Amino acid sequence: MASGVEARGLSRVRRWVRPGPEEGLPEIARRVMPGLPEAEAISRLQSWNLHLFLRAPAAAGSPRAGNPVLPSDIVFVEPPLAAEAAPA
Repeated sequence: MASGVEARGLSRVRRWVRPGPEEGLPEIARRVMPGLPEAEAISRLQSWNLHLFLRAPAAAGSPRAGNPVLPSDIVFVEPPLAAEAAPA
């Protein structure tokens, strides 16, 4: 469920995943960056996915309380790509 494959005529896009049921950043970090310490992997995900933290938090006592990740979110698993140089 990840994207990032270059298609003919299209530029490469950042790799991303969708959260699984009940997945938060710790679970996603373990899934997509198993070789990194969990705290470092979570920090990277946070820095690449500021959009997850800009929305209002879920209400206290709701099923999503304490988890900024929704099942419909796109979570980037790599940093932004460098802009391609325009042809001269």
